[in-house]
Amino acid sequence: MDTPLGSVWVEVADRAVVASGWGAAQGGDDPVLRTALDEVVAYFDRRLDRFTVPIRPQASGLSGRVLDALSAIPFGETRTYGDLSKDLGAPAQAIGRACGSNPVPILIPCHRVLGATSLGGFSAPGGIEAKVWLLGHEGAAGLLI
Repeated sequence: MDTPLGSVWVEVADRAVVASGWGAAQGGDDPVLRTALDEVVAYFDRRLDRFTVPIRPQASGLSGRVLDALSAIPFGETRTYGDLSKDLGAPAQAIGRACGSNPVPILIPCHRVLGATSLGGFSAPGGIEAKVWLLGHEGAAGLLI
């Protein structure tokens, strides 16, 4: 599907979203996929601030805990890698690696995590500019000024 940040794809397996990413992909006729795509459209149209479609990425250990922590960050709010480091008892660098390998960007909001003195990174085409756009879209841009 097309979004303000370019094409986004969503993958569904066993009645849940398991992955998403940047670029084009083939569609399908799955009710969970239709719901996920409808919710992504609603998110970009500012009609949705929390995804309700089931999301179950294949992640375990620290990566799984980080993805759960990312999912708990409310729309329009941010955390730092250091905040998550303290909460999860893991080094900030490990938190950053887990964020960078997020298999479900946008639906699991890794864009809401910032460095202590910088924006950190982002996997979307456009990198940091896309992250800034998403934070602005969510009303968190005041944190960037």
